[in-house]
Amino acid sequence: MPAVTLITAVPNHVSPEEHRTIVGATPSSFSDIPPVLRHKEENVKVALEPPVEGFGEADAASGTLYVIESALTFMSSTGKGFQVLYPSITLHAVSRAEAGPSIYCQLDESVDQPNGSGEDDDDFAMRELSIIPQNANSLEPIFEALSLCASLHPDPNADDDDDMGDDNAFIDPDVNGFEPFTGTEEQELSEVGRAALDYLESIIVNPYEKQVEIGEGEDGQFADAEEPEATKSTADDKPAASS
Repeated sequence: MPAVTLITAVPNHVSPEEHRTIVGATPSSFSDIPPVLRHKEENVKVALEPPVEGFGEADAASGTLYVIESALTFMSSTGKGFQVLYPSITLHAVSRAEAGPSIYCQLDESVDQPNGSGEDDDDFAMRELSIIPQNANSLEPIFEALSLCASLHPDPNADDDDDMGDDNAFIDPDVNGFEPFTGTEEQELSEVGRAALDYLESIIVNPYEKQVEIGEGEDGQFADAEEPEATKSTADDKPAASS
C-alpha cells in the first residue's frame, strides 16, 4: 500500500473536549473511542512530488488539513482527499524556503514492506509532501500537532534496529587467528627475558625459608624457649605475726 491513500471523506474523529467527555463517562470499550483531532487548518495548499495518480493540481490547490491522531488528512474543496499514516512520515519540519513557508514531509513508500523496505534496498521509494497554509502563523501549531500524533505511532522497525548489535560484539575464537603457546620455557623467553628472570629469582626472598632458619637451632632441632626462673618465697619473706 502506498504512503498516500486517496479518500472521499474525512475519517471519523472527535475533538479533545468530546474525548474528555467520553473518557469521563467510562465507556464500555476504550478501543471504540474515535481518534482525536489535534489541529484543523482551512485554506491550505499541498504539493506532492512525485504526483499521486488521481489527485491533480486542481485538487491540491485548496482544501482543509486535519491532523488526526490516526492519520494526517487533507480534504480538497473539489471533494477529493488523501490521508497519510504516521509511520510513513520519516521526516517533517518547518520550511521557510524562497517558495514560501510550509511544512515539509518525507514519506516512505516502502513502509508496508517486510522490515520496512522493499525486496532490494535499491528499490527504496520516497515521496515529498509540502503543506502550505494561507496563514503562515499556523505553521507552528500544525508542526506541534503533527509531532504529537507522530509520537503516538513509533517506527515499527526501531526494535529490530536496536536488536542488531555490533558485528564484532561476538568473535569466534576458532576463526580469529590466535593460537595458544605450546612450546618450552626456553622457547617462550628470549635471551633478554631469561636474563631478567634469573635476576628476579636471585633477589626474591622466600619468607617461609627465612622463618625456618630463624626457628631452627644449630643441630637442626627447634630450640625450646627459656622459661623465666620462678621466684621462690621463703619464711623470711613472710611478714611477722603481730602479738
